[in-house]
Amino acid sequence: MPTTTQLNGVDLGALKDTIKAVRDNRSLGQVTFNVDGEWEGGFKLSAATGTLVQGGVEDSSRAGKFTMASDEPVALLGTDTATSPAEHLLQALAGCYTVTLTANAASMGIELEGYRLELEMDLDLAGFLGVDPDTAPGASAIRVRIKLEAPNSTQDELQELVRRVEKRSPIRDTLVRPVPVHTELA
Repeated sequence: MPTTTQLNGVDLGALKDTIKAVRDNRSLGQVTFNVDGEWEGGFKLSAATGTLVQGGVEDSSRAGKFTMASDEPVALLGTDTATSPAEHLLQALAGCYTVTLTANAASMGIELEGYRLELEMDLDLAGFLGVDPDTAPGASAIRVRIKLEAPNSTQDELQELVRRVEKRSPIRDTLVRPVPVHTELA
């Protein structure tokens, strides 16, 4: 019987090897991402990926490889030329859920035929605008709905997969626990 080497587009051998490599050498699990951004007037920002550092080794091949832009909708005084920072945050969470869900589904032997994410975030602008100093400027709630198509899996297996995603997603973890953010004037 042939051995499956890929599941859900994930190379199972490479996934297993990566898990073993990080288990054997924890420094390989230490990764630093970088982004460089430049203001373009109004609420517009253009940014590009910077170097990636893994295990203390710098990979400059990603520097400037991908670009991103942000702006605000007209209703929020922007010019609506790009995705808003709030939408970028939801995209970051959705992207991380995709990586975490797909890798964990593969490692659990769950074959995905498809899946869809729907994300929402609530903000109260009173904090951002200084209207109410007691109102937090950040999100008051984020909701994620996951619709999975995995006909060969039980509901219990899919619930366990979602629990693993909630426990292992780096971006979700960053959002739900206090993380120091240091800002300095250069």
